[in-house]
Amino acid sequence: MEIPSKYNPADVEDKWYQYWTAHGLFHSEPDGREPYTVVIPPPNVTGVLHMGHMLNNTIQDILTRRARMLGKNACWVPGTDHASIATEAKVVAKLRSDGISKANLTREQFLEHAWDWTRNYGGVILTQLKKLGASCDWQRTCFTMDEARSQSVIMVFIDLYNKGLIYRGKRMVNWDPAALTALSDEEVFYREEQSKLYYLRYRIEGEEQYVTIATTRPETILGDTAVAVNPNDPRFTHLKGKKVIVPLVNRPVPIIMDDYVEMEFGTGCLKVTPAHDENDYEIGLRHNLEIIDIFNDNGTMNADATMFIGDDRFDVRKKIIPELERAGSLVKIEDYTNKVGYSERTNTVIEPRLSTQWFLKMTELAKPALENVMNDNITFYPARFKNIYRHWMENIRDWCISRQLWWGHRIPVYYLPDGRFVLAQTREEAMTLAREQMPDITDAQLRQDDDVLDTWFSSWLWPISVFDGIRFPDNDDIKYYYPTNDLVTAPDIIFFWVARMIITGYEYRHNYPFKNVYFTGIVRDELGRKMSKQLGNSPDPLELIAKYGADGVRVGMLLCSPVGGDLRYNDSLPQQGAGFATKIWNAFRLVKGWQVDATLPQPEHSRLAIEWFRHKFGAILEQTNVHFEKFRISDALMGVYIAVKDEFSGWLLEIVKPEYQHPIDGKTYSEVIGIFDSLLRMMHPFMPFVTEEIWQLLDERADGQSIMTATWPTARCCDEALLAQFDDAREAVSGIRNVRTKYNIANKDKLQLFVLQGDKGYAPDYGSIICKLGNLSALTRVEKEIPDAATFLVKSTTFFVPTGNFIDAEEELEKLRKELAYTQGFLKSVMGKLNNERFTANAPEAVVTVERAKKADAENRIRSLEEQIRALVKD
Repeated sequence: MEIPSKYNPADVEDKWYQYWTAHGLFHSEPDGREPYTVVIPPPNVTGVLHMGHMLNNTIQDILTRRARMLGKNACWVPGTDHASIATEAKVVAKLRSDGISKANLTREQFLEHAWDWTRNYGGVILTQLKKLGASCDWQRTCFTMDEARSQSVIMVFIDLYNKGLIYRGKRMVNWDPAALTALSDEEVFYREEQSKLYYLRYRIEGEEQYVTIATTRPETILGDTAVAVNPNDPRFTHLKGKKVIVPLVNRPVPIIMDDYVEMEFGTGCLKVTPAHDENDYEIGLRHNLEIIDIFNDNGTMNADATMFIGDDRFDVRKKIIPELERAGSLVKIEDYTNKVGYSERTNTVIEPRLSTQWFLKMTELAKPALENVMNDNITFYPARFKNIYRHWMENIRDWCISRQLWWGHRIPVYYLPDGRFVLAQTREEAMTLAREQMPDITDAQLRQDDDVLDTWFSSWLWPISVFDGIRFPDNDDIKYYYPTNDLVTAPDIIFFWVARMIITGYEYRHNYPFKNVYFTGIVRDELGRKMSKQLGNSPDPLELIAKYGADGVRVGMLLCSPVGGDLRYNDSLPQQGAGFATKIWNAFRLVKGWQVDATLPQPEHSRLAIEWFRHKFGAILEQTNVHFEKFRISDALMGVYIAVKDEFSGWLLEIVKPEYQHPIDGKTYSEVIGIFDSLLRMMHPFMPFVTEEIWQLLDERADGQSIMTATWPTARCCDEALLAQFDDAREAVSGIRNVRTKYNIANKDKLQLFVLQGDKGYAPDYGSIICKLGNLSALTRVEKEIPDAATFLVKSTTFFVPTGNFIDAEEELEKLRKELAYTQGFLKSVMGKLNNERFTANAPEAVVTVERAKKADAENRIRSLEEQIRALVKD
């Protein structure tokens, strides 16, 4: 068998991915096995693979592949989200580039373009995930606007309305002037900015006296309908019942008394603009104030502003200041730091605005979702996210679920000419219901609500709807795969998505949607900045895969990704991952390159090494399983990494490999191949491609066989005493190698080793391993120290290596004296601490114990150095 000298991922990855899919190895159907279910957080249909996706989906794939190897019926459901705002923006931009305006299209014409765009450009990310090795059940791919999911959304809307949980009302909402739609509170993020605080004076009607207010938004004075003061503020009690004149528009508005006003903040006077501030709106309701909306949908001034009509709100902020100065109304301007709300979708400053929208009552729905996270029926990893979740759920507000868009699930409400409405899954059903109320109604008279539902109103059903559990609540899939096992997601959508899925899980299945939630960290650059297109600090994941291989990138992403902790990315990480793949490949080439002689007996050092490794592997595997149970995926990988790189390649293969141009015995070779097979199976979830390639070459396989469906290794009991004895032998070998380095003795030169055995540090059974790796001509136990020899300690056992024929005495004396002086100085500093009564009395006992151990080690080293110096001087 010709094995390439170098591992080339490009030659391997597409080959094995096609093999896996061709043999249906990712597909799952309900059967008698225990199910293991994961649903992918559906990426936007507009999306392309980024570093966060890479981390998230690598973890999902690791969990899925391991579950499959544990004998479970693993089902990882992929899909995409229709992403109303993002997709509509993409389609509008595409139309604009083609010279078409959305305003000139009917809704139906626009939706044709949107579906064409989705079919042609959408879902690219799913194809990209295949390059990563994602073992999704592609036959189950879902889209939040496919027929099954769309019908499910409409059914849930109608059901919640019928339960009295959905209502329509005019309320203050977050308005996105770029997307021209309302947003939920969770779709708004706040950014701290350096703003200006404008102090403006309002003349008291009929007097030459003024009150001064402070605002960051002077453009909104055009919509002011009151000035409020605290009724307990003695500065303003004389103003009760009076009015002030709003600058520029000269509108008389009342001075009102309201406890909301903070006496210590600003001037103590608050301008009230009920149409454009949520708190002002509440004040307006309490005092029955006029509401003047001065903005158009796109953030420009409307006719009710009376000034700057058609100008953008931020342009008006600049233009109004000179006007206020000329009117004598501007007192001063100060620098001011405040938090400004932005649309999570368009990065546009949101505008609080009164709007008629559809809302979902959340308070009662949220109760079981909160309870079952706090009592750990659903477990968060890391657990600290429980407090964040609790705070939000305990302060949850009604959810604005309507959006002023065309792309999405259209609200299933149909209006009769007299304003009454019916809810129905189809227009035909709506017409039937409408005729019960108005028998002579025509189709043209029945109008469906123009708005669509918030994108999250479909994705909150995801764990149920991917198995069609809303339309068919008793179908085989939903009964078998639900609840799912693990959800892997980013913490920034804990409210958007995670909490809401838990809510629908209890509302529609009376059970949690997933048992465990693993929150990944954020991928950041070396400067700690979140990776983004805007900063240009995010590498192209596909380019990384092309350069380092999918396995290299997967390992690199996970090596420094603690559960819930952020990942500081740099290119050395996938380089390290690719180097690990090369290490595995080289170990495979080494083993497969040995000539085998079945007639040879197994050497003692090989027997001992294989026995040791089996126990060591058992310990590592047991710890790896514990890491998986606690979702310490990075720690699990590190255990595998050490097992292969250090224990297997660095020690086992070095012990058992035959001498140059000599064969290996058949028993050792067979056992090493078996060990390699177990290691490959433990590595497979992390590195699917290189492990499949080597596993297929390791032995003859039938068509359709794959390491994917091989059994996860079983942990055997490990003998801790045996492992400790091997560690002593390993330390002795390291001591011999240090002697060679120190005295510049070539590895080919055989050495003698004498052992003055103490109560621990040497097990004679492992002498053959020390002889093999140390290249010894003899290993002899002695009862007294050997003169003229280099020494080292392993615990209480002293080892002697005669070096007389290999060293320059004068040069060695100089090195020893320097080391002696350094060690004596070190001992002096340690004794300074231990002789200090304040230190020994006040320092923790563990710290004092460490210092005493340092003292003992230094004294032992000094004695050894003095002996070596005396021996050389005597010569």
